[in-house]
Amino acid sequence: MSVNFKIALQMLWRTIFIFVKNKRLMNVAIHDSWKEALVEEFDKPYFKQLIDFVKEEYTNHTCYPPGKQIFSAFDHCPYDKVEVVILGQDPYHGPGQANGLCFSVKDGVPLPPSLQNIFREIQTDLDKPFPPTGNLERWADQGVLLLNAVLTVRQGEANSHQGKGWEAFTDAVIQKISDEKKDVVFLLWGGSAKKKGARVDKNRHLVLESGHPSPLSANKGHWFGNKHFSKTNAFLKEKGKREIEW
Repeated sequence: MSVNFKIALQMLWRTIFIFVKNKRLMNVAIHDSWKEALVEEFDKPYFKQLIDFVKEEYTNHTCYPPGKQIFSAFDHCPYDKVEVVILGQDPYHGPGQANGLCFSVKDGVPLPPSLQNIFREIQTDLDKPFPPTGNLERWADQGVLLLNAVLTVRQGEANSHQGKGWEAFTDAVIQKISDEKKDVVFLLWGGSAKKKGARVDKNRHLVLESGHPSPLSANKGHWFGNKHFSKTNAFLKEKGKREIEW
């Protein structure tokens, strides 16, 4: 291992996770609003085990997204700004795709099939043209939490970081939003998202469900025509909130 690589690795992990001196509480490099909202979660044994696993994986394998973007969904969408939650599964596992937001890719990266179908539905639903990029940071910055169930993945191995603790963490995120916020729109696409979102209190929030935007589901008639984007904006407008510029 070269000296430069060792230095880069050390900087990466100082950025993501550090321990507070003389305290059990773990300080996670995530937006301050989420630190406060999830403070008890970060101190649970499973989270320490998860961190050890992720650190080992990023040390010994190529993993995505880049370390500094693992919590991008939270950094772009602070807890007090959450208006919409979209649930994904795990990050894209191809080189240069994942940027920490579900369904999103970095600028200049070709659109994956599911994202193409998302944009096709927006085009039909809202009469908006295809955007020039698949980077969905612009959604997140408006209050759309683009949350994968699992926040990391090994290159070329889909679902390789499942069952290591991320699911418990993201379940806690969903539960926190459901219990303590009101009038949030949850978009649940596909069986996995519906199962994960079953904990959402439908008396406090709007839950919209459909098939997954992947071609396998969409081509069977389970995605197109769900009008989730116009329905979301209609609900937000009704509640006196700002509509999302999809």
